[in-house]
Amino acid sequence: MNLTEKKEYFEKIYTPFGTILYKLHFPANLITFLSLLIGTGSALAYYNGNLISAMFLLIISGLLDLSDGVVARLSGKPTKFGAVFDWITDKWVDGLILGTIGYFYADPFWAILAIITSMLHSFIKPVAYAEIGYRVKIKGKIQDPLEGIGFFGRPETHIFLIIFTILEKLDIPIGLNHGIKIITFLTLFSLLQRIIYLYKNFGKNYDE
Repeated sequence: MNLTEKKEYFEKIYTPFGTILYKLHFPANLITFLSLLIGTGSALAYYNGNLISAMFLLIISGLLDLSDGVVARLSGKPTKFGAVFDWITDKWVDGLILGTIGYFYADPFWAILAIITSMLHSFIKPVAYAEIGYRVKIKGKIQDPLEGIGFFGRPETHIFLIIFTILEKLDIPIGLNHGIKIITFLTLFSLLQRIIYLYKNFGKNYDE
C-alpha cells in the first residue's frame, strides 16, 4: 500500500489548507500543538464512545499534522525543534488513540501490542539515521535509507481507523475490536519488512 510513495498526489489535497493557515499567520509549531490537542480529543471521544466525533477529530488532527510542514516551508522558517516536536506529537496521538481503542474495544494485550508495533515502526527510522546515516535533507525532510520501505505506516493506520470506526458505528461485526488487531498485524509485518531490508543492505561489514 504505502501511501507515502504517493505523497505528491496527497500534497495537492492538503497544501491548499496549509496555505490558508500560512496566510492567516498561524505559526507552524502552533499548528503542531493544535494537532496534538485535537488528537488527544479524538482519543477521549473514543474512550467515551463518541465515534463520529472521534473520527472527525482524528481527520482534523491528521490534516493539521500535514499542514504544519507546509506552513514551515512557506514561511521559510523550518526549525530543528519543529521537526522534533512534530515527531513527538505524532507518536503521542498515535499511542493514545491506538492504546485507547485497543484497551476499550479489544483488551489490554492488544492495546500494548498496538502501541509497541506503532512506535517501533516509526522509531526504526531515526535509529537508521543515527547508525547508517541518510542521503540528503531537502527543506527539512530527510531522505533516508527506509524511504518507501514498509507497506503500512501512519497514513494507512489512520485510514483503517476511520474505516473501522464507521463499521463500528454501523454496528457491523467487523468493527474496532477486529480493526485494531488487523492494524497491529499489518504494522508488525511492515516493521519486519523494514528490518529485513536493513539486514539485506546493511547487515554485513559494520564499520566501527
